[in-house]
Amino acid sequence: MRQPFIQFSQVSKTYVTKDGETKALDHIDFTVEKGEFISLVGPSGCGKTTILSLLAGLIPPTSGTITIDGKPVSGPTRQIGYMLQQDYLLTWRTIEKNIQFGLEIQKSLTPSSLAYAYELLEEMGLTRFKKHYPNQLSGGMRQRVALVRTLATNPDILLLDEPFSALDYQTKLKLEDLVVDTLRKKGKTAILVTHDITEAIAMSDRIIVLSMAPGRIKAVVDIPMELREPLPFQSREVPLFREYFLKVWKEIEE
Repeated sequence: MRQPFIQFSQVSKTYVTKDGETKALDHIDFTVEKGEFISLVGPSGCGKTTILSLLAGLIPPTSGTITIDGKPVSGPTRQIGYMLQQDYLLTWRTIEKNIQFGLEIQKSLTPSSLAYAYELLEEMGLTRFKKHYPNQLSGGMRQRVALVRTLATNPDILLLDEPFSALDYQTKLKLEDLVVDTLRKKGKTAILVTHDITEAIAMSDRIIVLSMAPGRIKAVVDIPMELREPLPFQSREVPLFREYFLKVWKEIEE
């Protein structure tokens, strides 16, 4: 039997503070195959971001195991890239210096890795802005730079924690298409945390619905090929889209 690329097995997480204990996740079980795009949805406080933090090795589970390619997650790994709602670009560095930052941290800034970063910058339509500073770019352009910085280190897995939520709707739709198209071409595995059901349906192969805290898996919704094949903007135009919106909405609301 083939080993899943990512596997959560009976994972629970309890945060302990001076005020007591808070159980964030309770016995989470799911797998992700290589190249899959998964979305996590559910009410605020259900543990979506905690799942990303656990997979990234930023915090340990209280119980259970998490594996990537059969190997237990024991701390941060170069296999994972993390993209957040805030772009966190360094304001005193030019765009080309920002996209090199992850490579510098990992001590992997080489002529070939730099060439790959510039190739990504070109694909995102940002080459002519490489000498600009972050405050000279729009929010959508800054997020594209953040995506280049994340992909430049060539991670196998991309974790996306509401990366479009601070953007205007038109920019958000354009970036959804750009991210999905880029990840498909690069063969990356992705897990997206979002409160936007339409975003989850338009971008994902599967949606995992979490319950109120402590987070448990309430439902898994497989997105049909008819909605998965088009890019997100076009997917929203498919008649079946509304049916799946109502299906996920019902799971979250019940």
